[in-house]
Amino acid sequence: MADLKSPFLIFFKSSIRYFAAILFLYVVSKPGISVIIPNYNGKHLLKQVLPAIFIALQNAGLPNELIISDDASIDDSIFFLQSHYPQVKLICNKENRGFSPTINKGIFVAQYDYVLLLNSDVKLSPDYFQPLLRYFEREDTFGVMGRIVGWQNEIIQDAAKYPSFHGAKLKTSGNYYFTQATEKDWTFSMYLSGANAFVDRKKLVALGGFDEIFAPFYVEDFELSLRAWRLGWKCYYEHFSICKHHESITIKSSNQEEYIKTIYYRNKMFMHAIHLSSKQLINWYLQLIPETLIRIVTGRFYYLQSLKMFFNSRNKIAESKEKFNALTGPANPTLTVTEVVAMICEKIKMKDVKRF
Repeated sequence: MADLKSPFLIFFKSSIRYFAAILFLYVVSKPGISVIIPNYNGKHLLKQVLPAIFIALQNAGLPNELIISDDASIDDSIFFLQSHYPQVKLICNKENRGFSPTINKGIFVAQYDYVLLLNSDVKLSPDYFQPLLRYFEREDTFGVMGRIVGWQNEIIQDAAKYPSFHGAKLKTSGNYYFTQATEKDWTFSMYLSGANAFVDRKKLVALGGFDEIFAPFYVEDFELSLRAWRLGWKCYYEHFSICKHHESITIKSSNQEEYIKTIYYRNKMFMHAIHLSSKQLINWYLQLIPETLIRIVTGRFYYLQSLKMFFNSRNKIAESKEKFNALTGPANPTLTVTEVVAMICEKIKMKDVKRF
């Protein structure tokens, strides 16, 4: 009997999610900016970036709020914030949960139309918001990211994200910008870096925020943007909105480095499994075979752990796919990953670009 009910229950739950998401897009708007920062032991960074954030918000000339979602810090970040910035809305995890669950808590209490998702190691320029607001004059804008440069220099670290396939794999590491950039450009980005993504709050909440399957870190920003693109919403890069990234120098043990790589590759596998078409998935699985063998031969055994974690998460992957499919509805077909990549590349080839 349970088997007979299962398809109906899945359809019912999917329909509820779809209509709830659509309804949310039409709630009363509240003009203003909500800045959300996930924090873990970041007091030394917050001391440097918070004054710049408040200056940028003041210069934007809109109502605003700053939300810091703390991921069970063990330094005195919370005491520092309560003592020096009582106006900050502070959310505290009881245990360390990772990026997606932590920033989601801030997302779902944000009250203003525009949300800046900002890392605690990123300092905004005084006029950071001014070039960005025009993007939301278009109804299909999901969000926009600014140019990320070094803390002590103007070397560009992050720009628009360049989409490309390596076989059946969608690459996540390419950047580009127009060599003759102007303030009237509309530069597509494959995804918005979670370090400084300025997004439409209603669309962000309709998507359900970041998928927590990607916790503790990596690839979640790419996957969120991919969901937006596939629903017909667009992601942009603004060359004249600038922020500075503080690169901390830490000494990691080999075990830490292997763990980071394990999670990174696992999450890339999650992203492909959630979004590739059935035919693409077959090719992707076939491509995994020689890539796995190469890593074994070269001694990168952490990749085997990534594969194990990936295959052990099949139910969670299915849940993520179901949630996304629930947003589409029978009359609202989505774009494929290939169609999204083609759309962005078509726009890029019309300009002279610098890739890195």
